[in-house]
Amino acid sequence: MRTEEYIPKRVKELCSKHKVSKYRLAQLTDMSQTALANIMNKKSIPTVPTLERICDAFGISIAQFFAGDGMRPDLTDEQGELLEIWDDLNADERRILMNFVRTLKK
Repeated sequence: MRTEEYIPKRVKELCSKHKVSKYRLAQLTDMSQTALANIMNKKSIPTVPTLERICDAFGISIAQFFAGDGMRPDLTDEQGELLEIWDDLNADERRILMNFVRTLKK
């Protein structure tokens, strides 16, 4: 699949998966809804910095964006398992887990 087809499809998949509206994504990325609509409707291709903002909104890397769901490039099996568990946690559970992990680091 060509990049200009993949990017809009992937953004829509991520919005659906994370239950994020175009309006909310615009807020999270500090982009206009029009700019996002142009990307999602294949009228424009985002720059790398714009794509980074979209990835940041979903908490993923650009590599993960292009690898797709279930694909964790450059990770060990254990790291991948941790991220799969992380993906299933809600915001409060993630906060609790991060606090716990930070205590282990000290």
